[in-house]
Amino acid sequence: AQFVESGGGLVQPGGSLRLSCQISGDIDGPYPMGWYRQAPGKERELVANTMTFGRSRYADSVKGRFTIIRYNGKNTVDLQMSSLKEEDTAVYYCFPTDWTSGQPLSHLGSWGQGTEVVVSS
Repeated sequence: AQFVESGGGLVQPGGSLRLSCQISGDIDGPYPMGWYRQAPGKERELVANTMTFGRSRYADSVKGRFTIIRYNGKNTVDLQMSSLKEEDTAVYYCFPTDWTSGQPLSHLGSWGQGTEVVVSS
């Protein structure tokens, strides 16, 4: 499977953005999908993931500000981000994720290019 992220951009602190991930190809199984991010000089981290039936989890740093939305019929996973902070600046990626560990399920596809979010005044 392949994953194409879009929707990033430059936004002021306190602003909002909605990222979208289009999944192409087949993922053999109802795997959780996650949004990851990688800030300059830092390791990639999981910020949110969701099961196929809607159960979701969030990193403490984004809880209450980000919402992950999965549209199973459209093979799309969105990330609605609000009250953005400068520390949210990163390249954001979507990828299948292990629900328990939060680790990416690398055998299910290739990482996309990501979409860059810059939060700055």
